[in-house]
Amino acid sequence: MDGELIPKAADILRKAKRVAVLTGAGISAESGVPTFRGKDGLWRQFRAEDLASPEAFARDPKLVWEWYDWRRGLIAGCAPNPGHNTLAKWEKVIPDFILITQNVDGLHPLAGTTNLLELHGNIWKVRCANEGTVLDNRDVPLREIPPRCPDCGALLRPHIVWFGEMLDQAVVGRAVAASATCEVMLVVGTSAIVHPAASLPLYAAEAGAAIIEINPYPTPLTPHADVSLRGPAGEILPLIDREF
Repeated sequence: MDGELIPKAADILRKAKRVAVLTGAGISAESGVPTFRGKDGLWRQFRAEDLASPEAFARDPKLVWEWYDWRRGLIAGCAPNPGHNTLAKWEKVIPDFILITQNVDGLHPLAGTTNLLELHGNIWKVRCANEGTVLDNRDVPLREIPPRCPDCGALLRPHIVWFGEMLDQAVVGRAVAASATCEVMLVVGTSAIVHPAASLPLYAAEAGAAIIEINPYPTPLTPHADVSLRGPAGEILPLIDREF
């Protein structure tokens, strides 16, 4: 890593009043959150794509919830890492700070981040399939599978955006607005491939914001970044904080 890039990133952040952050799976992987897709994503011979869908839930809600109960049990043992904690710290000192995440593990709020947009939902929340009411639920294991709404008795579903479903357009709209009006955008641990999240840094760049990328590997965003830092967020963000 170029030793001059850490102070440069810190200097850019220090001068900014409006900062947006986009995080992806990389920052969660550093906390030990497993990948639930791809070659390591099989559970009882099922792929994530076969379970995380409205069709799968309609066909066998018990099976889908058994999978999510297993996932929740794994994630429950994970804690925020120094990357999560540094971002939560910056929220308290940067006047206008918003964090947009593609992750559903709930580690950002656990670290203390409050101005948060969860694009794909949160595995620790459930939603009534009948009324649409969203509730917190951190039971590990779940007391009942499938769980039911305490108010109306209908099935509860994970508050997750499944394959074949649209993202919450109100959340996406806020994310786009934040990206288009920030002075600096930090892009942390994301492949910059999955849209619409991958478009957010481009909106920021088009509006004149400085882009700081933190990722162990180059991504499609790298050529557009003002500063591109190679390495894990849990190491690099605290280094920037020391210079901040």
